[in-house]
Amino acid sequence: MKQVLSLLLLLILFSACNKKVDPNWLNADDVVVAFDGTFKPIMDELEQTFAKKHVEAVMKPVFTTEDSVLRLFLNDSLRLCVATRALTADEKDIVKSHSLKVMQSPIATDALALIVNKNSGDSLITLDEVKGIVSGKITRWEQLKNSRRKGELKMVFDASGSSTVRYMKDSLNHGKDIAGNVYAQGSNEAVIDLVKDDPTIIGVLGANWLKAPTDTAALSSFAHLDYKVMKVSRFTGANEAYYRPYQYYIGTGAYPLVRTIYVITSDPRQRSMVRNFYFFLKGDQGQRIICNHSQMLPYQQVTVRSVEVH
Repeated sequence: MKQVLSLLLLLILFSACNKKVDPNWLNADDVVVAFDGTFKPIMDELEQTFAKKHVEAVMKPVFTTEDSVLRLFLNDSLRLCVATRALTADEKDIVKSHSLKVMQSPIATDALALIVNKNSGDSLITLDEVKGIVSGKITRWEQLKNSRRKGELKMVFDASGSSTVRYMKDSLNHGKDIAGNVYAQGSNEAVIDLVKDDPTIIGVLGANWLKAPTDTAALSSFAHLDYKVMKVSRFTGANEAYYRPYQYYIGTGAYPLVRTIYVITSDPRQRSMVRNFYFFLKGDQGQRIICNHSQMLPYQQVTVRSVEVH
């Protein structure tokens, strides 16, 4: 009988050793997730809250450019990411080639904010003028209708390959590469630092970076910042009306520089922290955190209250 049991045990071990198992996916408590750096402030908070709720979770965030985020996901280097677009049909086929399925869901509407030096007298710009800057047609301050400044105009953004660049290219420049005096600085923090020192620059940020690190709620005013947040008009001419990226104006569509944020997973395990975090982001608690602690608008329905903003 002992010989039979030993033989069975050897057969089981032999079978297990010959079975192809990816060691990166053995730990159900690991949450390896990639984000575009544009979302770092709010995603840090969401991760910390999730980790407190699930103490067994091992959070392993990767903050990089959106190009890299999607490349890591499609190469099956990780199975959870947050991006400013859903996967295309061709990209879903790539995931299927790994014998995996895609789940993706919108979780928020984000805005891009334009910022200028605190001492700059210019804070109004139209969407057409922003398009002119990223297409290379506008390269000087005096070309802007509401500008009191003269000289070369430069626009700076976070990093080449980021979601900000893709937005500029696809939504503002008809899919063409951006041109003119538009430069990458490497990070959102670098954009802020540069704008603080140089009044000739317009900086482009994810709206979440308008919060100070110690803020615990969405902003009702940008007055505390040591730089200005520009007002943007969707229209040029008689219907011009200028708005900053407050949640209300994002929700009503009055603020024009917005995009949808998606959480995407290919984790096949029914019970894993990766899947738990996916459902946390799109569930009630995650949506409340997005609503109350960021400049994003959660994808779930929200209650609108009247407030006076200057």
